[in-house]
Amino acid sequence: MRQIDYRGLAALDAVIDYGSFDKAAVALSITQSAVSQRIRMLENSAGELLIVRSQPPSPTEAGQRLIAHYRQVRLLEAVLLHRPDSGEARPEIAIAVNADSAATWVQEAVTPLMSRGECLLHIRLDDQDHTLTMLREGRVFGCVTSESAQVAGTTSTPLGAMRYLCVASPAFARRWFPDGMSAAAVQQAPALNFDRKDALQERYIARRTGYTGHYPHHSFASSDGFVRFVEAGFGYGMLPILQCEQQLRSGTLVELTPGDYLDVPLIWHMWDIQTAFTRALSDNVISTARKWLL
Repeated sequence: MRQIDYRGLAALDAVIDYGSFDKAAVALSITQSAVSQRIRMLENSAGELLIVRSQPPSPTEAGQRLIAHYRQVRLLEAVLLHRPDSGEARPEIAIAVNADSAATWVQEAVTPLMSRGECLLHIRLDDQDHTLTMLREGRVFGCVTSESAQVAGTTSTPLGAMRYLCVASPAFARRWFPDGMSAAAVQQAPALNFDRKDALQERYIARRTGYTGHYPHHSFASSDGFVRFVEAGFGYGMLPILQCEQQLRSGTLVELTPGDYLDVPLIWHMWDIQTAFTRALSDNVISTARKWLL
């Protein structure tokens, strides 16, 4: 059985994590040529290409598997060898969540773990339809996603559904939707999307009106800013009820389609790694999500 070259894995991981051979060399305190040499030796041992030399570099499927393995080993070693009062580096855990979860219930979920300061948590944001990619690539230990696809070496747990309402300011609703939401109205009224990956508005328009073509829209990739922009009357958009209940009660926002909504089921995927930290994090995520989600 061939032995895995962990120096090569460290180089591979650093190049992908930092996005360049130069930065990886600085992080590892070696030369760029040494980074390249270690990765070439690892590729020779694996018998296949592990990294695409693009800008930025990207891992091949085999490279992704090795990076995932390396990060799991690092996490286990850090947990097993760490002594809280030794001054050594703390274990690091990365998770990926969608921005709306991050803006609502995730802080409560991670508070018990982060408040103790015994490990370092890196929370990465992406659309709920895309966070599973980070887990599949080994970039995170766990993720909140709307995808149910299974990934080898991971466990998935349903969390509940996040309910979205289509909302706007009262003045915006009167101007652009005087007769309610229709295919004709959505082709004229400016919507507000989170970013290019955000397909919630498109899905809702199609379901509500049957229209599947282009519609005018702004984009603003900030959950808190998104609410403020909709309140300001810059566009209409899909907001989690957890984020807009207060505004609906106060009247600064109104539902464009009262009684209608879009539920997005969320799922927690995590590596099959059992440490005190990962168990606690996973348990907190599941219990908190089920407290707030439908």
